[in-house]
Amino acid sequence: MPTRRRELLAFGGNAPPPVAEGYWSAPDPMLVDAGASGEFLVAKVRLVLVSLVTLIPIYNVIFTPYLVEAWIGLASSLGALVFAVLVWAVVRRGFYRPWLGFLTSAVDVSFVTATLIAFLALDSPHVAVNSRIMYSVYFFSIGASSLRYDTRICIVTGALALVQYFGVVLAASLFWNLNDLRYAPFTYGMVSWGDQFGRLVLLGAAGVLSTAIVDRSRQLRHLSALDRLTGLLNRGYFESRFQAEVARARRHGHPLSVALLDLDRYKNFNDRYGHSSGDVALRVLADTLAKGLRSSDVVARYGGDEFVVLLPETGPQAAFEKLEQLRLSVARAEFAIPRHDLTAQITLSAGIACLPDDGTDPVELLEAADRRLFEAKDGGRNRVVGPED
Repeated sequence: MPTRRRELLAFGGNAPPPVAEGYWSAPDPMLVDAGASGEFLVAKVRLVLVSLVTLIPIYNVIFTPYLVEAWIGLASSLGALVFAVLVWAVVRRGFYRPWLGFLTSAVDVSFVTATLIAFLALDSPHVAVNSRIMYSVYFFSIGASSLRYDTRICIVTGALALVQYFGVVLAASLFWNLNDLRYAPFTYGMVSWGDQFGRLVLLGAAGVLSTAIVDRSRQLRHLSALDRLTGLLNRGYFESRFQAEVARARRHGHPLSVALLDLDRYKNFNDRYGHSSGDVALRVLADTLAKGLRSSDVVARYGGDEFVVLLPETGPQAAFEKLEQLRLSVARAEFAIPRHDLTAQITLSAGIACLPDDGTDPVELLEAADRRLFEAKDGGRNRVVGPED
């Protein structure tokens, strides 16, 4: 075999959002933003529905004020209405954290359960275990949990509804002889344990279904966000994530840096060794970048041999130092060229832009980074140009 020779080829959320390792895994940041939109939608729907539902106990109190059930329904509806208004006002201002999804889902379920417990306390156990209206509200809570795009919230909401309703049924069976003739004529029907078991199964099934829907959404989003060649994020996902990170940085007054980089003389390398070798070079670059960044950073293939790196909570100096480290790591990486008895090294050029000095929106920042990328290439390649330069 011919002697192997070494050539220096001067051409020229780090990892993609992971597929959930389990149902109890946090969503990627873009799904958190989607969850915020979902929470606002749930808040609006909750407010409308609770407002409409409140009309029923108001009507009952007006025309049947002697019924205790009417007053319980009114108190429960008014409490739910106050909660709905508060959540709507908070989310409308743009505030959202995953714990808010847990809280609002748990409160939605617990409001239903508290109403059923109130009926038990007032010696109306048949209303508690046979009411179709109050039981059906559990499904609104479980279904709405899927709009947060967080499987953990779906699991908690479904489990909470199942456990709480089981507790109500268990308490009713332990402390009341539900089919005693003194409850005749059984306005809400006699208690059938087969029906109660069926209700519990339906609650469990609803929780499983909402969890499966969200998990499937996460998997599809993962697949749609990837560049198939390098395994990094693609441009579409990056642009959406970039918008969200810029908005977040501006809202909290935090620094943020973005870098555009590409391989030096990539076309020459492709022409000399073939496109399959060029693909290997791109994968080597992608792997080196992903390994050299924090879990909070984002790297994506922007197009062709051009890549983009997003560095949240990172100012100009720290960004320059990080890109210098990446440049040196890439230059040291050595790989075999397919179908050639050769190994190669690659180099990159990069331009950095920082918020707010270089712009306050994604377009301005990318334009600034692109200008500095051209400066790096005009300056001899294999270098990083940042704001400090």
